[in-house]
Amino acid sequence: MRSLLMEASGERLELDAYLEDFDKRFWDAGSSDEAGFWKLERRQSFKEPGVESWEASFRGEWGTALALIAEQRDHYERYFRKIADHGFGLHRVRVVEEPVTPYLQWELHLLRLKEQCGEDTRIVQVDDISSLESGTRFPEIAIIGSSALYEIIYDDGGTLTGGIRYTDEELISDCRKIIRDIHRNGERLETYFKRHVASLPPPAVRGK
Repeated sequence: MRSLLMEASGERLELDAYLEDFDKRFWDAGSSDEAGFWKLERRQSFKEPGVESWEASFRGEWGTALALIAEQRDHYERYFRKIADHGFGLHRVRVVEEPVTPYLQWELHLLRLKEQCGEDTRIVQVDDISSLESGTRFPEIAIIGSSALYEIIYDDGGTLTGGIRYTDEELISDCRKIIRDIHRNGERLETYFKRHVASLPPPAVRGK
């Protein structure tokens, strides 16, 4: 997928422009089989300033972090009902390296809640995609219908800084097919979570 993007022409958007463009397009993701929202997450650590549950986890307050995630259930139930009412689905591929990072342990709890509310999330491990990466890691990708593909850009510490927008329909279709195929062969988040995440001690404890 990286080679496809390198051969294409995209427009770099700084953070505010990226968020505005993304929000403007999101609810028009379309209802056909070839539409919807598709996301591929490859990095194992991000920073989420402003997200209270992540900030609590980052401070080592694991119980508070989990409680704050649980408090978001009503929000996500409404959010995914709205997505369904607009006629599309939200599909995510989450690449996992083991042992999971403290960030990923937190995120998988959040993604589990989202899955329970309507998100379609599949877990793949690095070995599952090694032949596709060919020595170059997948970028972070979000696809909205047939209108836009974003390569999401982060700084070295994992903080969101913007994105590169691509609008070529053939490129979008080719990248969506790659992500859909990976998603189809992935493991449902709930089953992975029960085996590998549910029994983990708090990240701060693991890190000692």
